[in-house]
Amino acid sequence: MAENQSLDLLVQALRRLPGVGVKSAQRMAFHLLQHDRPGALQLAKALQLATEQVQHCVLCHTFTEHDICTTCSDARRDRSQLCVVENPADQAAMERTGAYKGLYFVLMGKLSPLDDVGPHDIGLQKLFDRIRAPAQGADDAVPEVKEVILATNFTAEGETTAHVIAQALKGSGVQVTRLARGVPVGSELEYVDLGTIAHALVDRR
Repeated sequence: MAENQSLDLLVQALRRLPGVGVKSAQRMAFHLLQHDRPGALQLAKALQLATEQVQHCVLCHTFTEHDICTTCSDARRDRSQLCVVENPADQAAMERTGAYKGLYFVLMGKLSPLDDVGPHDIGLQKLFDRIRAPAQGADDAVPEVKEVILATNFTAEGETTAHVIAQALKGSGVQVTRLARGVPVGSELEYVDLGTIAHALVDRR
């Protein structure tokens, strides 16, 4: 075995994190090994536990340790509203505003033809099935979802994703709205000021 093979493997593993380059990964690795070996072991155990226990909610597709997440199982949520976001971080940002009381669907991605990511790769069919599902105890012709709020990011890919969903739902009888332009173009919800998100939600069209 090469002298520093295990250290090199650690650096390469840390580089898999978004926004982490070689130098940042090296600093993290050196810090953990030199100053916080108990923290390194805690991190390793937490990562292993999360990869073993965390799964997708069968209804909204977000991360959860149960079949149905706490949001979907909360009887106090407005089940007539369904907010579509790209990832769990965006969902968390929406929740922190306190302005939204409906349910979610997490795409776990966005349409990106350049990256070969199409409708099947982000589970759009599952979204449409969810939207068309009847309300519990209601006739099959009465869907539970009355409004779909498109809260994909205001990037080119996010706009494309929102457009495709809106076009697919035309004539469905479901109201489709989009977050207002209070959210800056090119931004991602995870990093947008919470007040801006809240106002964009209230002023959706």
